[in-house]
Amino acid sequence: MVLNDIKSTLNDLSDPEKVKSVSRYFKTGKGEYGEGDMFLGITVPNQRLIAKEFYQEASLEDVKDLLSFNIHEYRLVALLILVNQYRKSKDEKTRKEIVAFYLSQTSRINNWDLVDTSCYKILGHFCFDQKREDLLYDLADSDDLWEKRMAIVSTMYFIKQNSLEIVPEIVLKNLNHSHDLMHKANGWMLREMGKVNEEKLIQFLDEYTLQMPRTTLRYALEKIDPVVKDYYMKLK
Repeated sequence: MVLNDIKSTLNDLSDPEKVKSVSRYFKTGKGEYGEGDMFLGITVPNQRLIAKEFYQEASLEDVKDLLSFNIHEYRLVALLILVNQYRKSKDEKTRKEIVAFYLSQTSRINNWDLVDTSCYKILGHFCFDQKREDLLYDLADSDDLWEKRMAIVSTMYFIKQNSLEIVPEIVLKNLNHSHDLMHKANGWMLREMGKVNEEKLIQFLDEYTLQMPRTTLRYALEKIDPVVKDYYMKLK
C-alpha cells in the first residue's frame, strides 16, 4: 500500500509542460548519458516532501521497486527515502543494511543528481564513521561512470569533517577520465577541499595543474582569489 501511495502521489504532481525541458537538461537524447530516462516534471522540493512523508513506512523492497523504474522521480524519491532512513537510524546494523542495499543498486543510481543527492550522505558518512575508505577506493576503480562519481562525491562527508587526505587520492584515480561529469565532480571536490584548507588545494594545483582537464581546474578555482585563479588558468 505504501508503494502505491508514493507512486500515486508522484503521478498526481506530474507536470507535462516541464518534461521536455527537464529531459533536455538531464541529457536523455539518443547516445547521451541519460538516454532512456523518463520524467514526470516534478520539482525537487516536492520530491523531498514526499520522501519525508513516506520514509518511515517504506521498506527496502519498496525502495527497490521504485528504483527499478525508468521514471527519474521515482528513483530520486527512492534515494531520498533511503537517505532519511539512514540519517534517522541510530542502529549500526540497520545502517550497514542500508549501505549494502545502496551498493547493490548502483546500476539504478545512474544520473548525476541521483548520485550527488545520496552518496555522501550514506556512503560518505558510513565510510568515515566505520573507517571503510576501501569501499570508496573500490568504487573509484570501477569501470562504471556513476560508481566513479559516487567515490569522489562521497568524499564530501570527509571534507566536512576536515579529513582531507582521501580527496586528492580519489581525484587522482580518475583525473583524466574521458567524461566531463567526472571532470566537474573532481573539480567540485577540490574546490570544497580548498574552502577548508586552501594550502592543500594549492599544493595539489602546483603538482597537477598541467595534467588536469581545464574543466576540473576551472571548478577547483571557483573560490580562490582572482589573482591566484588567473595564474593557474594561464598555465593551461
